[in-house]
Amino acid sequence: MIESLHIEDLGVIERADLRLSPGLTALTGETGAGKTMVLTSLGLLLGQRAESTIVRTGTERTLVEGTFALDPGSRAAQRALDAGAELDDDLLIASRTVPATGRSRAHLGGRSVPSGILTEVGAQLVSVHGQADQLRLRSASAQRAALDSLGGSGHTALCRRYAEAYRALQRCEQDLADWQADAEDRAAEAARLRHWLEAVEETAPQPGEDAALTLEAERLDHAEDLRLAAGSARTALAGDEDLPGESPDVLALIAHAERALAPVADIDPVLAELAGRARQLSVLAADTASDLGEYLASLDADPARLAWVQDRRGELARLLKEVGGPEDQVDDVDTLLAFCERAAERLARIDGPEDTATALTAQRDAARDELGAIARELTAARTALAGRLEAAVTAELEGLQMKGARLVVALEALDEPGPTGAETVALLLSPHPGAPALPLGKGASGGELSRIMLALEVVLAETSRAAQGQSGQSRQSSGPGQSGHDGHQRTLVFDEIDAGVGGRAAREIGRRLARLARSHQVVVVTHLAQVAAWADTQLVVHKEQAPGDRQDGAHRDSPATAGRTRTRVLDVRGEDRVRELARMLSGHEDSDAALRHAAELLDEARVAQSQA
Repeated sequence: MIESLHIEDLGVIERADLRLSPGLTALTGETGAGKTMVLTSLGLLLGQRAESTIVRTGTERTLVEGTFALDPGSRAAQRALDAGAELDDDLLIASRTVPATGRSRAHLGGRSVPSGILTEVGAQLVSVHGQADQLRLRSASAQRAALDSLGGSGHTALCRRYAEAYRALQRCEQDLADWQADAEDRAAEAARLRHWLEAVEETAPQPGEDAALTLEAERLDHAEDLRLAAGSARTALAGDEDLPGESPDVLALIAHAERALAPVADIDPVLAELAGRARQLSVLAADTASDLGEYLASLDADPARLAWVQDRRGELARLLKEVGGPEDQVDDVDTLLAFCERAAERLARIDGPEDTATALTAQRDAARDELGAIARELTAARTALAGRLEAAVTAELEGLQMKGARLVVALEALDEPGPTGAETVALLLSPHPGAPALPLGKGASGGELSRIMLALEVVLAETSRAAQGQSGQSRQSSGPGQSGHDGHQRTLVFDEIDAGVGGRAAREIGRRLARLARSHQVVVVTHLAQVAAWADTQLVVHKEQAPGDRQDGAHRDSPATAGRTRTRVLDVRGEDRVRELARMLSGHEDSDAALRHAAELLDEARVAQSQA
């Protein structure tokens, strides 16, 4: 709920601080005093578009700041935290600055945020009902939402199940349509895959074959160089078998070292260790010489073998270029073999033993049956809710002086289930017995739409309270407007909902707003004393001329602002409130008859609320 609003330099409002009641707050004042500007300030905190024309003339910027009390575990709190805002226990501070020139700025919980974040958070906290909302009430989606909200959490879960089943059917139908539409593409893809797999099967590359052939080609190309290098190295290690003794070799020299160290190895441990290392060198040199001999024996300088290797490498290179599409990077034989495994799997899916079209059709039919079953369940639930809503709202309309008027909830079956159900929901109004029920846009005036909207809010709010009470979540409130959620009730704002009505109907509107304030924070902008008398708090928007400088220094307006019209917001109580109600009744706040009538309205409201 909204705890307070602070406004600076917004339209005719120079500065105002409003503390709103947790129950019903009435915002009153003469026409043109600036009540609309108060709602404009709230709209800015809810992320509405900011125009520089709202900045008070002669000032640099408009500032609006609001303090909201909310449940720290609520979706609104979580969204604010996600945006970087900080909560002060259960309080969230939002502000909006609109300069005379330039872009507006929004802050939430001490963090600069886009105005869209204010909209997302505010939508969870505040609902504004005005003339635009009456137009929305005429829309089919708003009427369906009003009916569905009567069903509580269980019905909401059913609507969610239907939406999920509908999306599942849409996916199945899209998959089947895509499969059927892509028949030619799949045939062409299968032909390509089959051609590639046949080419690979014919060539029969082996894992790592291209790397092995590259290495072999290098050896064959440089066979003579390799032979000379290996032969020279072996001769240096073991000598030339054909010319023994011609030159010293490593093995002979090491043997000489071993023989020299052997007689003294037992005398000095250091020489014994060195003699051991000499033996190790002898073994290593002999092994290396043997391996070089085997290498020399394996060298193949056959030109025919080299030609075959080069031909095979060319064959593999052509295969690597031919196989795979632009999205497949086939650089070597191992990658090619991996691609072939995937291609074989894809080919099996395209023209394998299972008929994919039949399987997709079966999935679609199953999804359609599932949706049909849930749709019938949802239709039955809505039919029951329609009867309850008709009876409850019609009873409220009777109390709101629309005697004989009857709300009709029409459910019309669709040819095919839609995204929200198998039927349309339409709220109709029969203005008097025997009259045909017409859509709200045709059968109701603006004032009647206001009362219908109020009746819907009252019915839905009391249904919600009853559901919470049955689940044990609700607690007895300590006063009007305090709900069973630790005071974190939603705020409902009604902008001149009493337009076009008066007298007894206005009194009944006030009574129902007070009832609504038992479970919600309610703010109403009204011209009617019969409505304002029911408020827990009455704020008066008062327009006056700014005085000039005073000699006693009590008030010092600058020459630029002296004499300019400005607006203040006053919290009226006691006799001041009686005089304000009298002004609303007769236009004269000092009229004895109006004062008596105003006092009677207050007494009547207090007695009625104490008996509620």
